[in-house]
Amino acid sequence: MSELPLTRRSVLRILGGVGIAAVMPLSRAWADARGASLNFLAVGDWGRHGHDHQRDVATRMGESAELLGARFVVSVGDNFYENGVASVDDPAWKTSFEDIYTAASLQVPWYVALGNHDYRGNAQAQLDYSATSSRWRLPARWYRVTAHTPDAAQVEIFVIDTSPMIRSYYAHGARLIKVGDQQANVPVQLAWLDAGLRASTADWKIVVGHHPIYMGRAVRHLSHFASDRQLRTHGGLPDLVAQLDPILQRHRVPLYLNGHVHDLQHVRRGVTHYVCTGAGSRMAHYCDMGGSDFCSLHSGFIACAVNRARLRVAYRDYRGMELHVVDIPRTTGPAMRG
Repeated sequence: MSELPLTRRSVLRILGGVGIAAVMPLSRAWADARGASLNFLAVGDWGRHGHDHQRDVATRMGESAELLGARFVVSVGDNFYENGVASVDDPAWKTSFEDIYTAASLQVPWYVALGNHDYRGNAQAQLDYSATSSRWRLPARWYRVTAHTPDAAQVEIFVIDTSPMIRSYYAHGARLIKVGDQQANVPVQLAWLDAGLRASTADWKIVVGHHPIYMGRAVRHLSHFASDRQLRTHGGLPDLVAQLDPILQRHRVPLYLNGHVHDLQHVRRGVTHYVCTGAGSRMAHYCDMGGSDFCSLHSGFIACAVNRARLRVAYRDYRGMELHVVDIPRTTGPAMRG
């Protein structure tokens, strides 16, 4: 019987999607990016009082931020497990954030999104903490940030609030995930995003939300009790595929950053790269690889470097290994009609 070629995808499948085949130290090319690109980190699903490799991830983040001269950190939500925070004085601010991300290189702005676990507590307290912290930036449930690269390209980051867009959270009166008072704001938020992307003249437009629009699809039978069954079966969240993705495609958004799924993953659909960085602490037990070209079950984060020509995304794990790199060329041409 003839042997089939062992492709990168098949290696990842054989290894259970953990990305071991691509492990290497952070490449020297990234050191050269310092001063030549706008560099930042992104992490999600992290707040576990230092446990489940959260403290290890934080240490590696500090090293990367120092090497790259990272200007800021993006948090894609589920900032505090299991039930968010109760107030701005909640002890979790110290045990899961302030005492964990202590490196001098991480004392930069943290641009934060809310996740579904944050809505299990007092979500407003996370907005209010912005007034007491020198680095926690959550001025509203959705907002945008503008930055510039060293070669004068403009970057606009649109941070959105996806939990109120998920219909299943309303099934029991939104008692656990407390999004009920935000339901009427969903069309307002989507209209804001659509108008903002349409009006933007930025060279790079990045959208950040907690939930994935697309991810890898399960390629094996799911048990009756499988979590996120709809997400794993369809390789995406139908609510966001219907409401949010058409906006991204219409305005040719090259990058959507998310968490919620506890892995590191890359999927491309249309003009958009969907990058999951939900690996800040506890990990999932599986990687769904259908339609995904990379998935890792090692706790970690991503580093991004942006200049006028390209946006580079590197996936790093808690051991300091570079698992995968994606280079995204700048999209050109007019937005789609519709």
